[in-house]
Amino acid sequence: MTTTTKQTTSETDDPTWIEWATGMISALLVIVMIGWVAWQSLTEEEQQPNFTVAVTEKGAVDGGYRVTFEVNNTATKTASAVVVRGEILDGSNPIESADVTFDYVAVRSKSSGAIIFSQDPGDRALRIRAIGYTDP
Repeated sequence: MTTTTKQTTSETDDPTWIEWATGMISALLVIVMIGWVAWQSLTEEEQQPNFTVAVTEKGAVDGGYRVTFEVNNTATKTASAVVVRGEILDGSNPIESADVTFDYVAVRSKSSGAIIFSQDPGDRALRIRAIGYTDP
C-alpha cells in the first residue's frame, strides 16, 4: 500500500447545497409518481378491451396482395390472443378471408400487422375487424 503526503481531495462531512437540492427534487419526484399511480389505480374504472382497426396500406407482393393495418385497443384492459379477420367482399358476400392472431394488444396501444390475400382487393369492399381475444 502506498501512502502520500499530499491531500488532493476536498471531501467534507457536510453535504453542499447542490446535494440537498438534488435530494429534495428527487424525493419530490418519487412522491409525485407514487401519488399519480395511486390516484390512477383508485379512480380509473376497468374497461373491457375495445378494438378499432384501420387499413394503412395495400399493395402487391410475391404470391398475393398485402393489406397492412393497425389494431388499436382504446380500453384500460390488455387483451391477449387477439384475432383479426380480413375479408374481401363482393356486395355482402365474402370472397376471401384470412385471420391474423396478435399475442397481445396492450392497454391504450396500437399493434400493426398484415393480411396476405391471394386475390387483389382492388376496388372491392374490404372488411377488417377484431373477432376475438382472451383475457391474459
